[in-house]
Amino acid sequence: SFAYFTIKDRLPQILTRVIDTLHRHKNEFFEEHGEKGVEAEKRAISFLSKLRNELQTDKPVTPLEDELPDAALWNQYLDYQRNLPNGSGEPSWFQSPWLYVECYMYRRIHAALAQNPPIDNFDVFKEGKAQNFFESQEAVTALCTYFQELLKNIKDLDEKQLQEELFKLLQVSLWGNKCDLSFSAGQDSSQKSSPLQSLENMVPYILVNDMEKVWSLLVNAKKNRTERSNVRVDIILDNAGFELVSDLVLADFLLSSKLADEVYFHGKSIPWYVSDTTKHDFNWTIKKLGSANHMWMSRCGINWEGNLKKGVWVFCDHMFWTLPHDFSSMSEVAPDLYAELQKSNLLLFKGDLNYRKLTGDRKWEYSVPFHQALNKFHPAPLCSLRTLKSDTQVGLKPGQGEQVQASEPEWMVSGKYGVVQFDAGL
Repeated sequence: SFAYFTIKDRLPQILTRVIDTLHRHKNEFFEEHGEKGVEAEKRAISFLSKLRNELQTDKPVTPLEDELPDAALWNQYLDYQRNLPNGSGEPSWFQSPWLYVECYMYRRIHAALAQNPPIDNFDVFKEGKAQNFFESQEAVTALCTYFQELLKNIKDLDEKQLQEELFKLLQVSLWGNKCDLSFSAGQDSSQKSSPLQSLENMVPYILVNDMEKVWSLLVNAKKNRTERSNVRVDIILDNAGFELVSDLVLADFLLSSKLADEVYFHGKSIPWYVSDTTKHDFNWTIKKLGSANHMWMSRCGINWEGNLKKGVWVFCDHMFWTLPHDFSSMSEVAPDLYAELQKSNLLLFKGDLNYRKLTGDRKWEYSVPFHQALNKFHPAPLCSLRTLKSDTQVGLKPGQGEQVQASEPEWMVSGKYGVVQFDAGL
């Protein structure tokens, strides 16, 4: 299975890169923290080497021993895995659900640093995320330029034109999800060319296209809003770098076109899946754009900084996003987050990991309805913008999956296909 290949090859490569990153920063740790920094680096590396060995030799998954706030929840989840009626008793790296052990590895990487002050706040993935951003400069510039030109006459657009622009920016945000560093085990995955030029050619690769439904939801919400009720859109973010910029442009468009009054962004509270967006990445990206020496890029950055100050954009992170649970257990495990999402008019879930957690990462029949696969997770109307990089997919027309499979056996994992998949909720 694709899961087997991931655990066998990709995850050890990612761990090796993390160890290498710490090695390379040894002098920096020494300059900042003296001998303490070097000692901490050695301890973190030995912890990670041990982790890599456990993974490669299929050792049992061990409870977390750190004192971090989510450790108890992780250990409860391990007990739950141990006691599954059809399980093999002791979960190990190759005898466990893929989603669980993959999340567990990233949580152990976090522990390796968190338990070793003074380097406990070092993000081992930060360089890769920054590199992805800088190597995508051309695409970022093209997108910011396009958007700033669009803003000049956004007031004059009629409904049909507004709809066209929304669809364009939804697609840019969808295909921005190709830039994923955990998928390429940290290899270059930047967006090189202008994302707007190839949109037409990409339409046939959108297997489920519910953009019309997203449009009518937003238009109706706008018509029905009162003095007291704001239209709120929540974006559950995926990767930093180009994808994040495409999400920020989409969010700005929603405000500028008055399709939404406020946008909430949900990021990760710890470094996660190599390139996932943390609060630091979010703020860093907006700052970098604001200080760019390109007029339209800096205009975007400065406006977005303003949106955050005005409170029409809000960034939040919650520990639930970096737990191994799928989203159907959110109302139980994180009722506060579930209640927060219920305030939204539309939830946009970015990327593959969010899709796996939405659908329980099961090997569904392709034609099972999306609503059914969500397993009662319905805080608000939601839409998944996802390029396929793992072998779970629902909501296709009968025979559609088999047809693609016949011509392209790797269709579910190549990142070439995407979905804009909507569920109205209850």
